Amino acid sequence: MIFKFDIEPVAQARPRATKVGKSIRMYDPKKTANFKTDLKMMAQIAKKVRKYKIPDGAISVSIQVVRRVPSSWTRKKQQDAISGMIYPVTKPDLSNYIKSIEDALNGVLWQDDNATVQLISSKKYGQSGRVVVEVNKI
Repeated sequence: MIFKFDIEPVAQARPRATKVGKSIRMYDPKKTANFKTDLKMMAQIAKKVRKYKIPDGAISVSIQVVRRVPSSWTRKKQQDAISGMIYPVTKPDLSNYIKSIEDALNGVLWQDDNATVQLISSKKYGQSGRVVVEVNKI
């Protein structure tokens, strides 16, 4: 099943640490935490509307990350990026986007991301940011 989320993708950032008494507490930076919360809520709503059931066993996941074209670029360069002639080969890495998306969708579209045995992913430019996730039971 394919899910499209109109949200600007945010890559998983390095966790932060704070000292609480004698122990250390690890947490996500605010931007990453907000993205995960928002994506999770959007997925829960889509799941209810489409009467989606979490598959049991092995799954194949396809994740497409669409980044907004920088507004500072020329109109020609923006059109080239949207048409697929220019790829986002800058940071953040695709793997960091995938990690934040997998973490956000754990328990919503799949039980745990360890059930993923096949992963297909891509990063490209678009007019607006979005995340497209396809989940298939194997």
